[in-house]
Amino acid sequence: MSFRSGSTREHETSDQSTGRSASPPVPESSETEAEGLIFYHMDLYGSKDRFDIFPEELSGQGDRSRGDTRRESALSSEKFQRSQEARYDLEREVAELAKMYGLDEDREKELELLGGHLEMVESRWPPAHTEKQQGLPGEASLDEDQSKAIAEDETESHVWSREGLSSSVMSDEWNSQAVSEEEEVANVFCSTCKMPIRAFDKLFGEHKDHEVAQLPSAMESEKEEIHKNMCKLEEQIAQMENFASHLEEIFITVEENFGRQEQNFEVHYNDAVQVLAQKYEEQLEALGEEKRQKLEALYGQLVDCGKHLDACKELTDATQELYLENDKASFMKVKSFNWLEEFLKKEVDLKLSTLPDFEERVIDFSEVEQLMNSINTIPAPCAPVINPQAPNAATGTSLRVCWGLFSDDTVECYQLCYKPVSNERRNGEQAEHTLKVKETYCTIANLLPNTQYEFWVSALNASGISPPSERAVYVTAPSPPTIKSKKIRSCENAALVCWESRDINPVDSYMVELSKLTDEENGNNITESIVGIPNCEVLIHLQPMQSYRICVRALNLGGSSERSEPVLIHTTGTYFCLNEDTAHPLLAILDDGFTIACDELENPECDLPVYDNSFTRCIGILGSLIPFPGKHYWEVEAEEDTEYRIGVAFENTPRHGYLGANNSSWCMRHIITPSRHKYEFLHSGMTPDIRITIPPRRIGILLDYENCRLSFFNAEIAQHLYTFTLHFQHYVHPCFALETPGILQIHTGIAIPRWTALP
Repeated sequence: MSFRSGSTREHETSDQSTGRSASPPVPESSETEAEGLIFYHMDLYGSKDRFDIFPEELSGQGDRSRGDTRRESALSSEKFQRSQEARYDLEREVAELAKMYGLDEDREKELELLGGHLEMVESRWPPAHTEKQQGLPGEASLDEDQSKAIAEDETESHVWSREGLSSSVMSDEWNSQAVSEEEEVANVFCSTCKMPIRAFDKLFGEHKDHEVAQLPSAMESEKEEIHKNMCKLEEQIAQMENFASHLEEIFITVEENFGRQEQNFEVHYNDAVQVLAQKYEEQLEALGEEKRQKLEALYGQLVDCGKHLDACKELTDATQELYLENDKASFMKVKSFNWLEEFLKKEVDLKLSTLPDFEERVIDFSEVEQLMNSINTIPAPCAPVINPQAPNAATGTSLRVCWGLFSDDTVECYQLCYKPVSNERRNGEQAEHTLKVKETYCTIANLLPNTQYEFWVSALNASGISPPSERAVYVTAPSPPTIKSKKIRSCENAALVCWESRDINPVDSYMVELSKLTDEENGNNITESIVGIPNCEVLIHLQPMQSYRICVRALNLGGSSERSEPVLIHTTGTYFCLNEDTAHPLLAILDDGFTIACDELENPECDLPVYDNSFTRCIGILGSLIPFPGKHYWEVEAEEDTEYRIGVAFENTPRHGYLGANNSSWCMRHIITPSRHKYEFLHSGMTPDIRITIPPRRIGILLDYENCRLSFFNAEIAQHLYTFTLHFQHYVHPCFALETPGILQIHTGIAIPRWTALP
C-alpha cells in the first residue's frame, strides 16, 4: 500500500508541474496565498455548485478564460466517465472470476468484496470540506489560469484515485481468490496422507500420485473403523471386568487355600508327632523287654552257679571225711569215688548266657518321612465342573468334551468317564469307558451317530482323586441323510426334494444346500442354504433353465452331519417318477424307470399279489404327484399297434376301475378297430367324437393348472389333438395304462414347446 501511495503522489507532482507549465506564470506570492484555499471533491466540479465557490468578480473575466475552463471541465467529465467504464469492466472481471471459482452461488461474498474495497479506497481519499470560507483580499485576486491549473490537478488526482481503486480491487481480488482456494471445501480423502483434500489437488497438486476416495465413503469407512474400535474397546472393558471379577475370586480362593493348607499342615504335623511318639513307645518297650530277658538269663545262670558251688562243697566235705578214714576195708567199700569221678567229668559252663550290651536298634522313619513329605504337597483337588455341550462340537462319530477346575489345586491328570445313554431297560447297564488326559478337554472318537452319551470327570494328584463332577449329556451329530432320487419332482421354477434319515433317534432339523452349475464352476460353491426344515422333504424355488447340485444335512444339538450324496436337478422342464406302489402286478417298470411294459396275457384279472394302492383291473400306474402351479409338459412314445390310456388322475382315483371311466381321471385312449385307429378323450366314460387321421406315435401332454386345461398334441407334427377344460380341486398325478401287450416310453424334463400355446 505504501508503494501505491508513493506512485500516486509522484504522479500528482508531475501532473501539477505539467499543468503549471501549460498555464501562464503565476507569481510566487500566489502559491503562498493559494495554500490557504479549500478545494472540494471532483464530483462538485461538474455541477452548478462549482462556480459558487469562487468570487463573482472572477466570473466576469474574458470569454477565452471561461471557454478554457469549460473545456477543462468537459475533459474532466470524460476522464470520470472512463473511470466509471473501468469500474464496470472491473465488476465484469470480478463476476467472471467468481463464476470460474464457484463464487457465483454466493453473490453476497462478491458484493461484500467490491463494497469493502470501495470503502477502503474512499477512506484513503476523504472528501473535501463543503464549507465556504471567505478568502482574503489577496486570495480574491487569484487569476483564472491558477484556477484552471488547480481544477486540472483535482481532476487528474481523482482519475488516479480511481485507477488506484482499480489496482487495489484487482490485488485484493487475487488475494481473496487465493484465500478462497485455500479455504475451498475438501471433497475427497487422501488415503495415503490420511487427510481430506480438494479434487484439484488430486489432479494437479501434491496428491496427484496418492490413492484417494470419496469423502462420504471415507467418512463411512472411518465411522465403521471407529465402530469396530469401539466394539473392541467394549470387549476389552468386558474382559477387564471379567478379569477383575476373576481376581476377586482368586483373592477369596487364596484365603480359602491358605486356611485349607494351614489345616493340612496342622493335621500332618500332628500325625507326624503321633507317629514319632508311637515309635518311641514301641522302641522303649522293646528295649525294656530285652533288658528283662538279659536279667532273667543272668539270674538263672547265677542260681545254677550257686547250686553247683553247694554241690562242690558237699562233695568236698564228704571226700575229706572219707580221706580221713583209717580202716582200709571200710575205706575201700565206699563208692563215693565213682560219684566224684562222674561229677568231675561234667563240664562247667563258665560262659555268660547273655551279653551286657544291647543290640543296636534301627528305627524305621519311612512312615514319618512320608508324612513329612506329604506336608509339602497340596491336598486332593476339588471336583471339576464339566461344561455343557457347545454347538457344532461334534461329528457323527466323535465328541469334544470340555471341563474346568474353579480352584488353584494342582492336578496331575484327569480321569474322564463316559457311557451311552439308553432309554430302554436292559438287564445289564451300559459299559463305562475311562480315559486319562492331561488337558481340560478331550475328543472321544469311535462313537455312534446321533447318540447321547453321559460324561463325568475327576481330577487326580499325588494326594488322591477328587470327587466326580456332575454328569453331562452330550450327543453326536447325525448321519448323512439319503436323498430319494426316484421321488424328486421338479419343474422350471421349483423342485420337491425328498430324503430319509439313517438314524434311529430323531433329529432336530434338516438343512438343504444347493449350488448352481455353470460352465465356469463345478458346483462346489454353496450359493444358498435352506435351514430349519422339520420334515424329510422341502419345496425349493429355483430359476428356469438352470442345473443345480443339491445336498442335505441333518442337524441336532451336536452339530450338522456330513453332506448327503448329491443329486442333480435340471429346471428345463417337468420331472417326475413312476409310483411303483400303484402299478398293476402285470405291469413291469424297466431299468430306466420311465418305460413300462406288459407281456402277452389273455386275462388281465389274474391271481398275482396285489398291493393296497395298486390297480387291480386296469393295467396302469400313476406317476408321482405334480405339486407345482403353472404349466407342465411331458411326452409319451408308443407304437402304432399299442393300445393305451394316458392322462392325469387324482390321488383317490379308483384302483379297481379304468382310467377315464370316472370323474377323477382324464385320459386319451387309443384302440384299434378293424377299420381304423380310434382315439377317445375320456372323462366319466364320456368322449367327444373326434377323428385323427395321422396316428401319433409321440404324444405331448400339457397340464396347465392356471388356465385349468389338459391338452394333448401330436408332438411329431406339432398338431393339437384335444383339450379338456376342467377345474382342478387338487394336484394331479400323470397316469399311464396298457390295454394290450406293448411298451410305453415316458419322456420328462422337456421344455414346453412354443406350438403348445393355445388361444
